[in-house]
Amino acid sequence: MIGEFAALGAAICWTVSAVLYKEALLRAKPISANIVRCVCTGVVLVVCLAVMGKFGVLTDLPLYAVVLTGVSGIIGLGFGDTLYMMSLKLIGVARAVPITCIYPLFNLLFAVFLKGEIVTLYVVLGTVAIVFGVWLLSQEEETSTHELQKKVLVKGVAYALATAIIWAVSITMINMAVTLPGTESLDHALAINTIRVAAVAVLLLASAPITDRKFSFLKMQRKTLAALISGGIVALALGWFLLTFSFIHTLESQAVPISSTTPLFSTISGIIFLHEQVTAKIVAGSILVVVGIFLIFII
Repeated sequence: MIGEFAALGAAICWTVSAVLYKEALLRAKPISANIVRCVCTGVVLVVCLAVMGKFGVLTDLPLYAVVLTGVSGIIGLGFGDTLYMMSLKLIGVARAVPITCIYPLFNLLFAVFLKGEIVTLYVVLGTVAIVFGVWLLSQEEETSTHELQKKVLVKGVAYALATAIIWAVSITMINMAVTLPGTESLDHALAINTIRVAAVAVLLLASAPITDRKFSFLKMQRKTLAALISGGIVALALGWFLLTFSFIHTLESQAVPISSTTPLFSTISGIIFLHEQVTAKIVAGSILVVVGIFLIFII
């Protein structure tokens, strides 16, 4: 059960980080926020490896695993998480998180079309539940006093869907890296996660003169920095480590859907911590997304 608990821990970590990011994004641009959290988390992970005397583990990793891990980080944490933050900023935690967490659906599509896996009745039912759940989450509440403009809502949903697709690709790559012969240990999971974060941190920092011309990430308030750094450590250092570790002890088809139960926690946290207006449609949509994911992967 250690693999399943690790995946659940990842889901909880990503919920906590979403709340921290949302608070920080009230005062920061998504690209600047992503630079700060990735660079700071990358430094923390590298220091941890040094203090624990685990640098030697990096040399034990096959080159193929290192390349897969680096590309996974650039795709998932660089492009995917930037879109995720843009979505959070536009439509909030209660809407954005459930939509981004349909990434297991795309992992399934990859398996069907690339590997020719058989589609069962449960898969069809799960797919319908997910699609309907996303539709509910993308609906405006006309009676709401905080009504979102239609264009903003559509853009936010589009960013969230794009995030889900990118995360699916990134997760598939990291699963391939961590399940290679010779990489199936706790130390290797830590090393792989460190490489993943460090790779995107270097890229984001190097591209800052183009993507963040005013170097806004160097001018943030302390409160914003604290929220981003804390969120980065919780999500990237701990959350992704737990998911990577779960792949060693359980199947991807079990770990991924468990990790995607974040919407259940995000809906609650959106109400309690961010005071977001969570409507019946948002609650129903969140539940349908999670039920759909479990129909596809668990039953």
